[in-house]
Amino acid sequence: MSGPFTAAAFAIVLGGGLGLGLWCLLSLSPRWSAPGLADRVAPYVRDVADPRGITPFGRPPGGGMLSWRTAAEALAARMGRAVGGSEVIARRLAQAGDARGVESFRGRQLWWTVAGLALGAIAVIALALAGRMSPALVVVPPVAALAGAALCDLRLQARARARASRLQDQLPAVLEFLSLCLAAGEGLRDALRRVAGVSSGELTDELRTVVLDVGTGSSLAEALRELDERAQLPALSRAIDQLVGAMERGAPLARVLQSQAHDAREDSRRSLIERAGRAEIAMLVPLVFLILPLSVLFAVYPGVVLLRLGLG
Repeated sequence: MSGPFTAAAFAIVLGGGLGLGLWCLLSLSPRWSAPGLADRVAPYVRDVADPRGITPFGRPPGGGMLSWRTAAEALAARMGRAVGGSEVIARRLAQAGDARGVESFRGRQLWWTVAGLALGAIAVIALALAGRMSPALVVVPPVAALAGAALCDLRLQARARARASRLQDQLPAVLEFLSLCLAAGEGLRDALRRVAGVSSGELTDELRTVVLDVGTGSSLAEALRELDERAQLPALSRAIDQLVGAMERGAPLARVLQSQAHDAREDSRRSLIERAGRAEIAMLVPLVFLILPLSVLFAVYPGVVLLRLGLG
């Protein structure tokens, strides 16, 4: 217990506790610099900047000389500039239906990285205090930090895939509903408003956004294109392209939507068959690697025991 690794572990624990305490004390201390221009002007434009009156004035945002939020935002911005790929992250956030921006995701990813680093460091310190420290364990904290960042990205990808699957399942019914409304004599804008008002689901929420964009001045074609950019779904992209083209050429929209609903239904059926095939293959894994070896073991082991007893 008196080795150099144990002493280093005690030093990290004590030094980390001292640093954390000093940081908390400094974060509670008042700012030494003068308030910024926005803080000085904010009380006079409160009816415009904060009509609900939920921002407490008289104290600068962040509350202290050192702010956890300010430091986290700065580190997240540097992390985003170093890692890059903001366009890909923005597209995945749009596919997942997350209204928060890339900076917010980078902040969450930073916290996941810090949490992984802290867990790895705690594991190394615990092993050092137990007397089982080795030089190879030094790589555990950075590996845990990278694993935390990767898990945050994988979680976003899983959310985007799950939402895309839900959109794919809801698309045929929504297109058929729209075609029925158009066949009944309603216009496309009124049909979208009706479907958005009486239905529920991920795709219906997107249609509500389209109706809101049209109501605030955007054209219907632009709102549909923005929906296509957010969803990034091939079946929906084909339907929107056909719908916008029919609007420009003056073709009957009901027939176009009926054909697109039929195609979306076929795509949904093929996707369901593919998922069933993958699930069937996944079900074979526990059967082949768990149940079958146990069955063979239960069948063979008594015979082996009897043979040993007979030979003895």
